Amino acid sequence: MTEEAPDMADVLLYHHIQGLTDGVRAFADDLRQAGHTVHTPDLFDGRTFDSIEEGFEFARRTGLDEVRERGAAAAADLGPGLVYAGFSFGVTIAQRLAQTRPGARGALLMYSCIPVAEFGQAWPEGVPVQIHGKEGDEFFDEDLPAARELAASTTAAELFVYPGDQHLFADPSLDAYDPEAAGLLMERVRAFLASV
Repeated sequence: MTEEAPDMADVLLYHHIQGLTDGVRAFADDLRQAGHTVHTPDLFDGRTFDSIEEGFEFARRTGLDEVRERGAAAAADLGPGLVYAGFSFGVTIAQRLAQTRPGARGALLMYSCIPVAEFGQAWPEGVPVQIHGKEGDEFFDEDLPAARELAASTTAAELFVYPGDQHLFADPSLDAYDPEAAGLLMERVRAFLASV
């Protein structure tokens, strides 16, 4: 009789505004090495950008709603039972799907958080969520009230605030990379995925 493998997560991971960088791919690969299935749709058709500003300019020209719909379409091709994960801009897609698509197993919101009221009346019952960001990050600071409100609204939420001001701090391919904070984030993400 063979022993059953532990239940691994099926993760849909949305990249940040600089695109599907080598760092985002490396993050996904780390999770795959832990035994999880990780889907990384490329919403920018292979383009990556050297700065947040350049990425936003491209997304604005393409149409922010158009890019988000590409992300939603990637989910439609997969079954239920997904963990929705996003980095920064990707959170706008991941959080929406976690709140509105039936069968979500969890959500990982990294560097950003949208007010829950944008997508529904309350965070869905039984859907665990982790939120990660830096306390001095100008972008995350804007989202911190929404993150605190979400964390206070359900026992299924964890909010982790790290020291420093880098935005995309867990992407080893960018200058914003912070190895210590990135390592802690990965440890917490792995623990989360092992529990969902």
